[in-house]
Amino acid sequence: MSDPQIPKLYPRSTPSWQAKQREAFWSVNEGRTQPFNTRPDQLEALARECLSRNGRLYAESNAGASWTHQANRDAFFRHRIIPKQLVDTNQRDTSTTLFGHKVAAPIGFAPIGINKIYHPQGELPVAKVAGALRLPYGLSTAGSTSIEAVAAANDAGRQADGAVKIDGADNEQPVRFFQLYMPHDDELTRSLLTRAVESGFSACILTTDTWQLGWRHDDIYTSNYAFYRGIGADLGLTDPVFRKRLEEWGIDAEKEPQRAGAAWIDSVWHGRAWSWEKMPWLIRTWKEISGGKPFLLKGIQDVDDAWRAVEVGCDGIVVSNHAGRQVDGAIASLDALDNIIRAGVGDKITVTYDSGVRGASDIVKALCLGAKFVWVGRLWIWGLSIMGEAGVDHVMRSLLAEFDIAMAVGGFCSVADFTRERLESYERGKVPQRREEQRAKL
Repeated sequence: MSDPQIPKLYPRSTPSWQAKQREAFWSVNEGRTQPFNTRPDQLEALARECLSRNGRLYAESNAGASWTHQANRDAFFRHRIIPKQLVDTNQRDTSTTLFGHKVAAPIGFAPIGINKIYHPQGELPVAKVAGALRLPYGLSTAGSTSIEAVAAANDAGRQADGAVKIDGADNEQPVRFFQLYMPHDDELTRSLLTRAVESGFSACILTTDTWQLGWRHDDIYTSNYAFYRGIGADLGLTDPVFRKRLEEWGIDAEKEPQRAGAAWIDSVWHGRAWSWEKMPWLIRTWKEISGGKPFLLKGIQDVDDAWRAVEVGCDGIVVSNHAGRQVDGAIASLDALDNIIRAGVGDKITVTYDSGVRGASDIVKALCLGAKFVWVGRLWIWGLSIMGEAGVDHVMRSLLAEFDIAMAVGGFCSVADFTRERLESYERGKVPQRREEQRAKL
């Protein structure tokens, strides 16, 4: 177990996250137990019990027959970590630097919409925990809380008693990303970006694969679309330009929440594709409004697209297949990352990773394959669904502890040690099949 003297014997620049393990084992002596099991299959099962039918279906929904979702998990399975022994990891450092900001770990809260279907407080408890843990937070345009309120919650987390402090970092500087679903209304786009900048967001991420939702059988069968029920459109309904649009269209948001919610989401998941020709305008507009803050594209899976992102002036990309929720039968996101890094794109811009992460080993593998940073989504959604802020905190501190311990016992002293040489990888298509019961659990 972790000797409680370790933080004194081996002072670290980042927290001794692994101490959560000892606390868990000791707590029963004081009449306390862990809130819930964070093993991914157990975590998901408990979340299903806590959610409404529609909340459960939306959280679980993948495109088509879920082949892309399965491909994501299979890709992680074909890479194996090579631990090194007798490495002095006592003063290991979990931190990394992202666009000039030092953060507690190379782990962030992926932007996920409509959090109010998982918990009445929506994005607020999630943003607060992210702030307290000094981890980057991503707010979706499809968020169910105003930009301003989310920023305030994130700030409150950073200023709370017990919030994480990192040596060598500006602990008062927020690290939060605004994820944009771009309307076909330039005035509305500028308004959303302006609100994000005024609320202290550090960067903008344009998601490129969701002009329209993928075909998700269960959601379609149950008419499961919260916005059309008048739920979750708060981010849009608090925008002055969109409020002006509602007035022009003769929609009273208070009396007609379904029409207002539909008008909002139809403005951002509109079914009309953008092209590369629009990117220079968007990047220039964001840079002008923000004073030059970073801009990223999310949804990149093709090497040529990654190079195109470099050419149009992006500061980074998020390699992502939307966790299998958009294109069924698509390439695994981890394989796309491997292709993009091997092509040298990571030498030009910051490459981050998203999709299919279920634990610390997945994060280690993505980092070893060249990702600078890894976004986590469904894990904290499940925690939010189970126990709100406390649930998110428990899930993410457990993930950080697991990551910290993986570094300790795997022989990693810092994020710089995560290199391709620390993996043994099976060729694609030749990976041994997992047992079916294991596959079903994940």
